This record gives sequence, C-alpha cells and structure tokens, in this order.
Amino acid sequence: MTIRGYVLVETEVGRTQAVGDAIRHIQSQFASVRAVDTVTGPYDVIVQLEASDLDNLGKSITSDIQNLDGVQRTTTCLAVNLA
Repeated sequence: MTIRGYVLVETEVGRTQAVGDAIRHIQSQFASVRAVDTVTGPYDVIVQLEASDLDNLGKSITSDIQNLDGVQRTTTCLAVNLA
C-alpha cells in the first residue's frame, strides 16, 4: 500500500523559488517527491509525496522538507480513498 500526501508549504518572503528547487532535488530515504508546484494564495509551494506508510511520510516532512532554509510552516493533507 502507498500513502500519498500533499504538503502545503509557507516560505519566507523571497524564498519560494529556492525552496521549490530544493524540494525538487530531495533524495529522501523515506518518501518520493512526485510533484512540486509553486502556487499563489496562502501557501507558496505544494508538494505531492508518496511513501510506504504514514510514519515514513511524516519522517520525510519533518526531516527533509521542514529543515530546508526558507521553510516557515507546513500543512499536510493525506489522500484517502472513499470508494
């Protein structure tokens, strides 16, 4: 089973492009980065991650994304199958 999550990233002013580029180049042992988009609105970058389980997804967020220079805050949305 694969867990998919969307990480909504708020960056420091002027750091959106650098944060997005850094996330695109993450080589994580915990999860795979499937997509990175810079967006307008309350968030600056949206990241799609896939991991083998919820723990690995969380480790990737806290170890790989939240530790990047310029990241202020993250919000995670888990994808669910309602069928």
